[in-house]
Amino acid sequence: MKKNWTRVTVAVALCFAFVAGYAFAESPREEAVEHPRIANAIHEMEDAIAYMESAPHDFGGHKAKAIEATRHAIEQLKLALVYRAKQDTKHGK
Repeated sequence: MKKNWTRVTVAVALCFAFVAGYAFAESPREEAVEHPRIANAIHEMEDAIAYMESAPHDFGGHKAKAIEATRHAIEQLKLALVYRAKQDTKHGK
């Protein structure tokens, strides 16, 4: 009987530890709040892509490469936020 209570106690303690760790986990969205310049840059670049895609001209032949490079930059900024979220979670921010 004592072994069962020990197992139950350990299981409950592990559940609490998991929930407590999850509660403090950062998400990329939370990181965006903590890094508003990066979040704003992403938003502005997405807006620039939409503008370039709807523009009737090709900006002297640079439109396609500019859109591609901007999409790549957005991807890298989002990955940077994901990295920060993982680091903050790992180190118990």
